[in-house]
Amino acid sequence: MSNSSRIPGFYKLPPGERRTAIEAHADLQTEEVAALDATALSVESADLMVENVIGTFALPLGVGLNFLIDGVDAVVPMAVEEPSVVAAVSNMAKLVRKAGGFRTEVDESLMIGQVQLMKVAHPEAVKQQLQSHLPALMEKAAGIHPRLVERGGGLRDMYIRDVVYDEPGEPAETMVVLEFVLDCVDAMGANMVNTVAERLAPDVAELSGERVGLRILSNLASHRLAKASCALPSELFDGPNLDGAAVIEGIASAYRFAWADPWRAATHNKGTMNGIDPVAIATGQDWRAIEAGAHAWAARDGQYRSLTRWKVRDGVLHGAIELPMQVGTVGGTLKTHPTVAANLKILGNPRARELAGIMVSVGLAQNLGALRALATEGIQHGHMRMHARHVAADAGATADEVRDVVTALVDAQDFSIEAARNALKRLRS
Repeated sequence: MSNSSRIPGFYKLPPGERRTAIEAHADLQTEEVAALDATALSVESADLMVENVIGTFALPLGVGLNFLIDGVDAVVPMAVEEPSVVAAVSNMAKLVRKAGGFRTEVDESLMIGQVQLMKVAHPEAVKQQLQSHLPALMEKAAGIHPRLVERGGGLRDMYIRDVVYDEPGEPAETMVVLEFVLDCVDAMGANMVNTVAERLAPDVAELSGERVGLRILSNLASHRLAKASCALPSELFDGPNLDGAAVIEGIASAYRFAWADPWRAATHNKGTMNGIDPVAIATGQDWRAIEAGAHAWAARDGQYRSLTRWKVRDGVLHGAIELPMQVGTVGGTLKTHPTVAANLKILGNPRARELAGIMVSVGLAQNLGALRALATEGIQHGHMRMHARHVAADAGATADEVRDVVTALVDAQDFSIEAARNALKRLRS
């Protein structure tokens, strides 16, 4: 087994040899290698996961290379259909690696649950009544998941607040919400939190004399933040006709645009999630929950802003990312999807907090790649290099011919289907 995430020339290898390299890296067994095939998830297994199953749907599964995170190498599985994503994160990870890699800080796996009381006429009185019985409610909540407590998790907090619905033109409404915080350890925790909320609801209704509405987790996991950072000297960005100092100032300027303008921030953050979502999908996470929490966090001060920060200090580009990261490495699809289990092994079978740190590091790398492209040749140039593979295939190139056709398109800077057909004709003659 090799611990290094540096596999020089990996992208030049055919898929079978890439798989052999990853097999050696992660010490995969025969059945685990087979789990990387699109057919690994049987229809029978899929039928256990969701309703009305008629088949399965495959996505390309690549690996992000060169990652050094908290001093540890990581080869990162990524399930994604968009060209340039895997290449961008691998290239940026290689750059960041030269500057010492990524550093992460990840909170404990704390999830919030809510029990809502609707249309409360006297919210202060209701809050006082619940507050007086809070010790009993906490005691009940603490005993609902004894096995979770054995693993070091369990109830961490409980409090009461009021929420006012005041949409213009509509009757106002005050709600009282009992919230609790549950440490889910290595689980994402949705089912655990929802169970606690359901169990508490009858007591909350009886104690308050009010009607319970929703009882469910919040996907704004504001107590479960994951952060990553890196620092890159300007000379790492020097190149032919490129001044590193100008490049990093361009990256910082692009960040400032995203911080100030929500229209730009939406595209900026989409690019960041281009890195995070593929890892979430490959490792069986609820990527919709992660997306919802990320975008809500980006708007926490009342305006939608960038999830990342890029600032230049004394010739060094400092990058950082922070967002809620609700992930798990036990339960859920991990038991039924063999590819998920194999992907986690490729990652070194991380615990939930380690996986969260890996995912935000990939997001920061992807954002860096996009901003560097915007600050230099433009985003379309690099994207079209990757898109050229699709064009070559559409023109009729076989797997053995695609690379030569792509090279011809890039050299000519012409990515049309006609140019691909001409290049293929020349190649075959």
